[in-house]
Amino acid sequence: MSIFSRIFGRVKPPARETSRAEIIGGGNAFSAWSGNAYSNDIFRSAVDAIARNAAKLKGSHIIKYRDHEQVTGDCKLNRMLQVEPNPYMSAFDMLYKLFTHYFLYNNAFAYIQKDERGQCVAVFPLNPVHAEFLSDTGGALYVRFIFSGGREVILPYADIVHLRRNFNGNDILGDPNDALSPALQLAHAQNEGIVSAIKTGASIRGILKRTQLANADILKEMRENFIQDYLNINNNGGIAVLDSAAEYIPIDNKPYAIDEKQMQAVKTKIYDYLGVSEAIVNSSYDENQWAAFYESVIEPLALQLSLEFTRKLFNDRERAFGNSILFESGRLQFTSNATKVNLIREIMPMGLLTVNQALEILNLPSVSGGDRRIQSLNYVDADKAEEYQLAKAKAPAALNGDTGAGADGKNGENGGTQA
Repeated sequence: MSIFSRIFGRVKPPARETSRAEIIGGGNAFSAWSGNAYSNDIFRSAVDAIARNAAKLKGSHIIKYRDHEQVTGDCKLNRMLQVEPNPYMSAFDMLYKLFTHYFLYNNAFAYIQKDERGQCVAVFPLNPVHAEFLSDTGGALYVRFIFSGGREVILPYADIVHLRRNFNGNDILGDPNDALSPALQLAHAQNEGIVSAIKTGASIRGILKRTQLANADILKEMRENFIQDYLNINNNGGIAVLDSAAEYIPIDNKPYAIDEKQMQAVKTKIYDYLGVSEAIVNSSYDENQWAAFYESVIEPLALQLSLEFTRKLFNDRERAFGNSILFESGRLQFTSNATKVNLIREIMPMGLLTVNQALEILNLPSVSGGDRRIQSLNYVDADKAEEYQLAKAKAPAALNGDTGAGADGKNGENGGTQA
């Protein structure tokens, strides 16, 4: 069985007749961008830096009740999201592919394969060359995907995870990366200029002039002998000896060198377009640079994934009962040890962390019985704070002997309490 048949073998054709969907703004079709941006080393390295960090996101099925209690959901669904979403790739591979498509095409698609009961059994990222949106007579939306081999399939849009970037001009699709074309053209011209300069520097270095008439064979022999004897690396003396029949005229080639500032400016334009800094790309970032990258790039991707998977995996009733998909990452693993220790010191006494959670922040293994919370006695339950304050207010009156007052309203000699 082919991979195509295994993925789409269970797909049934639409029950009703379909036609091109009428979209209010923009077209209703997607085509893979032909800008060939991924062949550019600057663009690819930036996309790779984002994708390999965002692919660390951990997807989980959670159920949140009205009393804000959160419990772990279906363990089978969690294993699929966290380990093996389909038989051909790991969870990291699937997310890496989705995010690469996300930045390359501004649209990323994944097919949610379901069994006869409508339960999710696999998630496959799709890489179509063309996608067209259709609708049936009942208003349901479908997508006709055409792949590079010419095969096509029609899938319900309700079973498609669709991530969009630069979502502006079209009601369904993200806008293409046309705004990136000038920067990519500049980067390509710079690379071609470097290659041309290297070739020019390795071309003609001089002219060997024959002062007497000679045929082509003699001239060719003179050239080869001159190169072998005097332009060879083994000519340690560096001196060439010629008679009156020949004259060597050197040529001073000064190839054009591209300005480093110009190259950096083009690189910065591409990085800015993708929302990533050079420190993130070459992994020289510090704690603050990582925090900025996480909040501006990784967190929006995690939110987009969480909402889209929640919408497509659960119906309205299931979502009303608190079912959702949450993608999150341990962002603290990239902070310094000093920051981790200070964080644990500040929040652990409040009972916000278990022992194992604190060990996980420090990248240490969990311990047996480490799921308990430790709280300082300096903190009191908010519900008991008022009782504590009232009891403290009554205590001085009891210590002053108010309960042993005499008939004249004054304290008797024996009316006081003894410590």
